Amino acid sequence: MGIEQLIAHSVPVLSPGDTVSRALDILEDHKLSGLPVVADDEYVALITEDSLAEIDEPDMLLTDTGLLQYKPAVSAYAHPFDALTFMHQALLPVLPVTDNEGRYLGSITKETLLAYIAGQSGIANPGGIIVLELPPRNYSMYEIARICENEDVILLAMHSRTNELGMLQVTLKLNRTVLDAVVSSFERHNYHVLEVYGKETNDEDIIGKYNLLMNYINM
Repeated sequence: MGIEQLIAHSVPVLSPGDTVSRALDILEDHKLSGLPVVADDEYVALITEDSLAEIDEPDMLLTDTGLLQYKPAVSAYAHPFDALTFMHQALLPVLPVTDNEGRYLGSITKETLLAYIAGQSGIANPGGIIVLELPPRNYSMYEIARICENEDVILLAMHSRTNELGMLQVTLKLNRTVLDAVVSSFERHNYHVLEVYGKETNDEDIIGKYNLLMNYINM
Protein backbone atom coordinates (compact mmCIF):
# COMPACT_ATOMS: atom_id res chain seq x y z
CA MET A 1 0.00 0.00 0.00
CA GLY A 2 1.30 3.43 -0.91
CA ILE A 3 1.33 6.46 1.36
CA GLU A 4 -1.30 8.20 -0.75
CA GLN A 5 -3.86 5.53 0.18
CA LEU A 6 -3.43 6.43 3.86
CA ILE A 7 -4.25 10.10 3.39
CA ALA A 8 -7.05 11.31 5.65
CA HIS A 9 -8.99 13.69 3.42
CA SER A 10 -10.91 15.05 6.41
CA VAL A 11 -7.82 16.98 7.55
CA PRO A 12 -8.31 20.66 6.60
CA VAL A 13 -5.55 23.03 5.56
CA LEU A 14 -4.68 26.57 6.61
CA SER A 15 -3.77 29.45 4.32
CA PRO A 16 -0.90 31.89 4.96
CA GLY A 17 -3.57 34.60 4.90
CA ASP A 18 -5.55 33.07 7.77
CA THR A 19 -5.43 34.84 11.10
CA VAL A 20 -4.14 33.28 14.29
CA SER A 21 -7.65 33.20 15.77
CA ARG A 22 -9.11 31.53 12.68
CA ALA A 23 -6.35 28.90 12.71
CA LEU A 24 -7.02 28.17 16.40
CA ASP A 25 -10.75 27.87 15.71
CA ILE A 26 -10.16 25.36 12.90
CA LEU A 27 -7.82 23.34 15.09
CA GLU A 28 -10.39 23.25 17.87
CA ASP A 29 -13.26 22.35 15.53
CA HIS A 30 -11.35 19.36 14.14
CA LYS A 31 -9.79 18.32 17.47
CA LEU A 32 -6.27 18.51 16.05
CA SER A 33 -3.09 19.99 17.53
CA GLY A 34 -1.47 20.86 14.22
CA LEU A 35 -2.33 21.55 10.58
CA PRO A 36 -0.51 22.11 7.29
CA VAL A 37 -0.38 25.55 5.71
CA VAL A 38 -0.90 25.39 1.94
CA ALA A 39 -0.77 28.08 -0.76
CA ASP A 40 -1.72 27.33 -4.39
CA ASP A 41 -1.33 23.58 -3.77
CA GLU A 42 2.22 24.10 -2.47
CA TYR A 43 3.03 22.88 1.01
CA VAL A 44 4.28 25.85 3.06
CA ALA A 45 4.64 24.65 6.66
CA LEU A 46 3.14 22.72 9.55
CA ILE A 47 1.80 24.94 12.29
CA THR A 48 0.90 23.76 15.79
CA GLU A 49 -1.62 24.82 18.37
CA ASP A 50 1.10 25.40 20.97
CA SER A 51 3.02 27.77 18.73
CA LEU A 52 -0.14 29.72 17.85
CA ALA A 53 -1.07 30.04 21.52
CA GLU A 54 2.12 32.03 22.09
CA ILE A 55 1.00 34.76 19.67
CA ASP A 56 -0.60 37.65 21.56
CA GLU A 57 -2.31 39.20 18.53
CA PRO A 58 -5.25 37.01 17.40
CA ASP A 59 -5.78 39.07 14.21
CA MET A 60 -2.20 38.62 13.02
CA LEU A 61 -1.87 36.76 9.71
CA LEU A 62 -0.02 33.46 9.80
CA THR A 63 2.41 34.75 7.21
CA ASP A 64 3.46 37.50 9.67
CA THR A 65 3.90 35.27 12.72
CA GLY A 66 7.29 33.84 11.84
CA LEU A 67 5.87 30.35 12.41
CA LEU A 68 6.01 29.17 8.80
CA GLN A 69 9.52 27.76 9.03
CA TYR A 70 8.77 24.23 10.21
CA LYS A 71 8.12 22.01 7.20
CA PRO A 72 8.11 18.27 8.01
CA ALA A 73 6.70 16.05 5.27
CA VAL A 74 6.88 12.57 3.82
CA SER A 75 7.16 11.69 0.17
CA ALA A 76 4.20 10.09 -1.55
CA TYR A 77 6.60 7.33 -2.61
CA ALA A 78 7.78 6.44 0.91
CA HIS A 79 6.72 3.34 2.80
CA PRO A 80 4.08 3.72 5.55
CA PHE A 81 6.63 2.44 8.09
CA ASP A 82 8.83 5.44 7.24
CA ALA A 83 5.88 7.72 7.95
CA LEU A 84 5.24 5.98 11.27
CA THR A 85 8.88 6.40 12.32
CA PHE A 86 8.86 10.05 11.29
CA MET A 87 5.66 10.84 13.18
CA HIS A 88 6.86 9.02 16.29
CA GLN A 89 10.29 10.65 16.40
CA ALA A 90 9.02 14.16 15.67
CA LEU A 91 5.84 13.79 17.79
CA LEU A 92 3.74 15.07 14.92
CA PRO A 93 -0.06 15.39 15.19
CA VAL A 94 -0.41 15.00 11.41
CA LEU A 95 2.13 14.32 8.67
CA PRO A 96 1.80 16.16 5.34
CA VAL A 97 2.39 14.18 2.15
CA THR A 98 4.04 15.82 -0.85
CA ASP A 99 5.13 14.87 -4.34
CA ASN A 100 8.61 15.41 -5.76
CA GLU A 101 7.80 19.02 -6.62
CA GLY A 102 6.64 19.87 -3.09
CA ARG A 103 2.96 19.93 -3.97
CA TYR A 104 0.65 19.13 -1.10
CA LEU A 105 -1.28 15.87 -1.57
CA GLY A 106 -2.90 15.51 1.84
CA SER A 107 -2.05 14.51 5.39
CA ILE A 108 -1.73 11.28 7.34
CA THR A 109 -3.08 11.02 10.87
CA LYS A 110 -2.07 8.70 13.67
CA GLU A 111 -5.40 6.92 13.30
CA THR A 112 -4.90 6.05 9.64
CA LEU A 113 -1.35 4.87 10.32
CA LEU A 114 -2.38 2.72 13.28
CA ALA A 115 -5.16 1.15 11.24
CA TYR A 116 -2.63 0.29 8.54
CA ILE A 117 -0.11 -1.15 11.02
CA ALA A 118 -2.82 -3.22 12.70
CA GLY A 119 -3.97 -4.63 9.37
CA GLN A 120 -0.49 -5.40 8.09
CA SER A 121 0.90 -6.87 11.29
CA GLY A 122 -1.91 -9.33 11.95
CA ILE A 123 -2.73 -7.66 15.26
CA ALA A 124 -6.33 -7.17 14.23
CA ASN A 125 -6.80 -10.88 13.46
CA PRO A 126 -8.27 -13.15 16.15
CA GLY A 127 -5.77 -15.30 17.99
CA GLY A 128 -3.41 -15.51 20.94
CA ILE A 129 0.00 -14.04 21.70
CA ILE A 130 3.16 -15.62 23.05
CA VAL A 131 6.22 -13.60 24.14
CA LEU A 132 9.56 -15.41 24.15
CA GLU A 133 12.76 -14.18 25.77
CA LEU A 134 16.13 -15.39 24.54
CA PRO A 135 19.71 -14.29 23.93
CA PRO A 136 20.03 -12.61 20.50
CA ARG A 137 22.59 -15.22 19.38
CA ASN A 138 19.96 -17.97 19.83
CA TYR A 139 17.34 -16.30 17.68
CA SER A 140 16.18 -18.33 14.68
CA MET A 141 13.08 -17.25 12.81
CA TYR A 142 13.08 -20.58 10.98
CA GLU A 143 13.06 -22.63 14.18
CA ILE A 144 10.32 -20.54 15.78
CA ALA A 145 8.15 -20.89 12.69
CA ARG A 146 8.86 -24.64 12.53
CA ILE A 147 7.79 -25.17 16.15
CA CYS A 148 4.52 -23.38 15.46
CA GLU A 149 3.98 -25.37 12.27
CA ASN A 150 4.61 -28.66 14.05
CA GLU A 151 1.79 -27.80 16.47
CA ASP A 152 -0.51 -26.92 13.57
CA VAL A 153 -0.46 -23.25 14.57
CA ILE A 154 -0.16 -20.47 12.00
CA LEU A 155 2.26 -17.66 12.82
CA LEU A 156 0.41 -14.51 11.75
CA ALA A 157 3.03 -11.98 12.80
CA MET A 158 6.31 -11.75 14.67
CA HIS A 159 7.97 -8.71 16.23
CA SER A 160 11.17 -8.46 18.22
CA ARG A 161 12.92 -5.94 20.43
CA THR A 162 15.94 -5.92 22.72
CA ASN A 163 15.19 -5.15 26.35
CA GLU A 164 17.33 -3.21 28.82
CA LEU A 165 19.25 -6.39 29.77
CA GLY A 166 20.23 -7.14 26.18
CA MET A 167 17.79 -10.03 25.85
CA LEU A 168 15.65 -10.39 22.77
CA GLN A 169 11.90 -10.41 23.35
CA VAL A 170 10.03 -11.99 20.44
CA THR A 171 6.26 -11.45 20.28
CA LEU A 172 4.33 -14.03 18.27
CA LYS A 173 0.76 -13.47 17.07
CA LEU A 174 -0.84 -16.86 16.42
CA ASN A 175 -4.12 -17.94 14.86
CA ARG A 176 -5.23 -19.87 17.93
CA THR A 177 -6.23 -18.79 21.41
CA VAL A 178 -5.64 -22.15 23.15
CA LEU A 179 -1.86 -22.18 23.24
CA ASP A 180 -0.84 -24.86 25.73
CA ALA A 181 0.54 -27.27 23.13
CA VAL A 182 2.72 -24.73 21.37
CA VAL A 183 3.87 -23.25 24.71
CA SER A 184 4.94 -26.72 25.86
CA SER A 185 6.72 -27.25 22.57
CA PHE A 186 8.68 -24.03 22.97
CA GLU A 187 9.63 -25.01 26.51
CA ARG A 188 10.79 -28.44 25.32
CA HIS A 189 13.08 -26.61 22.90
CA ASN A 190 14.49 -24.62 25.83
CA TYR A 191 12.75 -21.35 25.02
CA HIS A 192 11.81 -19.11 27.92
CA VAL A 193 8.12 -18.30 27.50
CA LEU A 194 7.80 -14.90 29.13
CA GLU A 195 4.11 -14.17 28.59
CA VAL A 196 1.04 -15.90 27.14
CA TYR A 197 -2.18 -14.19 26.13
CA GLY A 198 -4.96 -16.60 25.18
CA LYS A 199 -7.95 -18.50 26.46
CA GLU A 200 -8.10 -21.36 28.92
CA THR A 201 -6.71 -24.69 27.82
CA ASN A 202 -9.08 -27.36 26.56
CA ASP A 203 -8.57 -29.46 29.70
CA GLU A 204 -9.16 -26.51 32.00
CA ASP A 205 -12.28 -25.62 30.06
CA ILE A 206 -13.65 -29.17 30.39
CA ILE A 207 -12.85 -29.27 34.12
CA GLY A 208 -14.48 -25.90 34.62
CA LYS A 209 -17.67 -27.00 32.87
CA TYR A 210 -17.67 -30.25 34.88
CA ASN A 211 -17.38 -28.34 38.17
CA LEU A 212 -20.21 -26.05 37.16
CA LEU A 213 -22.38 -29.10 36.35
CA MET A 214 -21.59 -30.73 39.70
CA ASN A 215 -22.42 -27.55 41.58
CA TYR A 216 -25.74 -27.33 39.70
CA ILE A 217 -26.62 -30.99 40.48
CA ASN A 218 -25.81 -30.54 44.17
CA MET A 219 -27.99 -27.44 44.54
